[in-house]
Amino acid sequence: MSATDDDKNETSEKLDIATAMRRASAQLSELLRCEPGSVSAVRATEDGWAAEVEVVELEKVPDTMSVMASYRVALDTEGRLVAYERTRRYARGQIDRR
Repeated sequence: MSATDDDKNETSEKLDIATAMRRASAQLSELLRCEPGSVSAVRATEDGWAAEVEVVELEKVPDTMSVMASYRVALDTEGRLVAYERTRRYARGQIDRR
């Protein structure tokens, strides 16, 4: 293994939570071609990272009627999107009652 390989392995192990959040949001919004909303949850997993990402699926006027969606995404240890699944759709102005 070369010094470059060691550097790559060390870098991939040091992916922090803030970087994982940014990468999850950016990659999902690029893939779906939707405006990113926010990341509502993120956690480290054995295989990398898991996150819940909110996106604007359909812009409406007023914006409280825009259609939002929540996606569960999986990132590998280097922060690359490897899977996603839409788990919920809702109006932007909707408040959870749980």
